[in-house]
Amino acid sequence: MRKSTNRAGEGGADFTCTSRLASNGGVEHFDVVVVGAGTAGAAAAAQLAARGLKTVCLDSRPLGESGARWVNGVAEAAFVDAGVAVPAGEELRSRDHRFQLVCGWGPDRVTVEGHGVLDVDMRLLVARLQESAVARGARLIGGARVAGLQGDVLSTNVGEFRARWFVDASGLSGANLLGSPSVPREDLCSAAQEVRQVTNHAAARAFFERHGAGPGDAVCFTSVAGGYSIVNVRLEDDHVSILTGSIPGLGHPSGRQLIDRFVHENRFVGDVIFGGVRAIPLSRPRDRLVLGRTIAIGDAAGQVFSAHGSGIGAGMVAARLLADALEREAPHDYAVRWQRSYGSVFAAYDVFRRLSQTLTQGEVRELMRAGLIDAASTSAAMQQQLPDMGVRPLVARLRAASRAPALASRLVPALVRMLAVTAAYRRYPRDPARLDVWASWARRL
Repeated sequence: MRKSTNRAGEGGADFTCTSRLASNGGVEHFDVVVVGAGTAGAAAAAQLAARGLKTVCLDSRPLGESGARWVNGVAEAAFVDAGVAVPAGEELRSRDHRFQLVCGWGPDRVTVEGHGVLDVDMRLLVARLQESAVARGARLIGGARVAGLQGDVLSTNVGEFRARWFVDASGLSGANLLGSPSVPREDLCSAAQEVRQVTNHAAARAFFERHGAGPGDAVCFTSVAGGYSIVNVRLEDDHVSILTGSIPGLGHPSGRQLIDRFVHENRFVGDVIFGGVRAIPLSRPRDRLVLGRTIAIGDAAGQVFSAHGSGIGAGMVAARLLADALEREAPHDYAVRWQRSYGSVFAAYDVFRRLSQTLTQGEVRELMRAGLIDAASTSAAMQQQLPDMGVRPLVARLRAASRAPALASRLVPALVRMLAVTAAYRRYPRDPARLDVWASWARRL
């Protein structure tokens, strides 16, 4: 394996170069080509380069526009697991704020404190990860659109790149190097997030006070446009943060439309400072994360926690596990480790996500009042962990189920399937030859 010498301070950061020809007239060879320079791709480039792998990272957009461009909630534990420094300064907009999950527009709610979720400015996180990749020796190239992969050569509009491995971190609508099937419309979350000016501070404070919240608290109105939908708002000094999500494929308004509706109905919300929209794939993780010399991470691998449509932390963790595996020249080990630990939880919650899409606002209210949606289960989902299934919590849930028997008759089978799916993913095969049989079993569950 050859180590790049293009480090910060040794000729500067190479952010805009094209592929150079090797001295023998052929295309320059890399250990790894990463396609996509957002959080997953930039984190992978940094981790791979740190392990001495000669790495180039490409993105179809200019590097300063790569990845998410808004505020995203990320569990602090994900940064620790990924080996990425926890955000600080301007990158960290909020830490462990009080969170209220409200059914519809109220009054029923669940209040969560100590959930360990950070509000992160993704623009600054992506920039930090890209700078880390360059400092560790990776080459980053923006405006590079993939034309095709043939054998060990990736063709792009800026040249050809030869490598031992190709990592697809280009997201839902990117290069699709593994040839994964498209995501059905009913499994696509339309998400939008904006940070906007506050034009009337008294009116803004009055709105949050009406909903039992103070400055810095998040109020998440759920089931406002189908069972799987939110309008999440938080007051930040003279700014207000608005996050929305829904599934238009099921006949509901989009995340963009939910923001527009909220702004129209609440005149204290002013002009946009920054933000963006994105379609997020909701599914269990892809069965196959590695195929020959191609590997998927992030959204391209279905590494999205579909219960609330977040894949930022998962992509960074996958980057570390992938770098560990490629350092040992064992790419399938990455798939085994991710699927058995994180994939098992993500797949289980996708069972619950499918159930939640069928719930009415009234049914969500009934689940809250019965105690089947409570602070403990909500906090676990926010941290992307399975809820405590010990004897005492289980007894409490059984008592809650007795208070909503009709809903329990739908919820209990889903919980049984969640446990079965968890067990299946923890048996993800170490032998790639057994993967097709395992995948058939997992699909049936």
